[in-house]
Amino acid sequence: MPFTIITLKKVPNSLRGDLTKWMQEIATGVYVGNFNTKIREQLWERVTQSASTGEATMSYVYQNEIGYQFETLNTQRQVVDYDGVPLVMLPEVKDESSGANYIKGYSDAAKFRKAKKYSSQQSRPNEPNHNYVVVDIETDGLNYEKNQIIEIGAVKVKKGELMNFHRLINYVGNLPTEITELTGITQELLRDSGQPLKDSLMEFVDFIEDFDIVGYGIGFDLRFLNNYLEECEIRKITNKSYDLIRYIKREKMLLKDYKLKTVLPSYGFNNHVSHRALEDARIIYHLSTKVNKFLKMMN
Repeated sequence: MPFTIITLKKVPNSLRGDLTKWMQEIATGVYVGNFNTKIREQLWERVTQSASTGEATMSYVYQNEIGYQFETLNTQRQVVDYDGVPLVMLPEVKDESSGANYIKGYSDAAKFRKAKKYSSQQSRPNEPNHNYVVVDIETDGLNYEKNQIIEIGAVKVKKGELMNFHRLINYVGNLPTEITELTGITQELLRDSGQPLKDSLMEFVDFIEDFDIVGYGIGFDLRFLNNYLEECEIRKITNKSYDLIRYIKREKMLLKDYKLKTVLPSYGFNNHVSHRALEDARIIYHLSTKVNKFLKMMN
């Protein structure tokens, strides 16, 4: 479990007593402990509610560039996020004896860290330097052995250019009402615009070539696709695949859940998840250009 340090100054004794139930006080006002994220959040909430005008700082292990994160309460030093790296903003201080003003800014250590980071990444693009295909499908249910594919969408990144693939699929049976409500895809739309599944799968396999495949919960998509590729006697997809959720969970550890609609705002997107294959594939592609751990792996 991650290691956590909390320091307190001028806080009520009752708060100190609460912390000793979970942490060890190794020096006056300095508490250390090992516990999970949920306990850490509850303890910090207790600190913020009970510290009154006292000061508090919490440091803890975090999956970011420097390996840790911190929070402050009622302190003069502020935590600021500089492109994913937490830095300390120092307050403006006046030296009364000399009349000198110390200008608010980053500490020397923070400046060194920032300079080191960007000197090695001056030309880093905001896109992976790699060819891959983002894939998304829509189905009429969750069981790949019983349910059908009703739409396939993909965005291919090739030498920096984007290419789209989209097919609606001929549908056999009565499309469940809840699927129409979720996706907006109707029985009439599939009847009028749907293509034969086998032809669509053959075209899709040609489109993805041997590129790596990226998706959001990509295992679901590949199970459906490979099941029907086998039924249609077409070669299964064996391309290397990457699930974007895996990298986001390591990068955004405190999200309430990892549904696409929850994750998007945390990366600055306000897109609506339409549950349409091509539209969602496009959203997932743009999201992939913001996930640092994914970018590092692909580059």
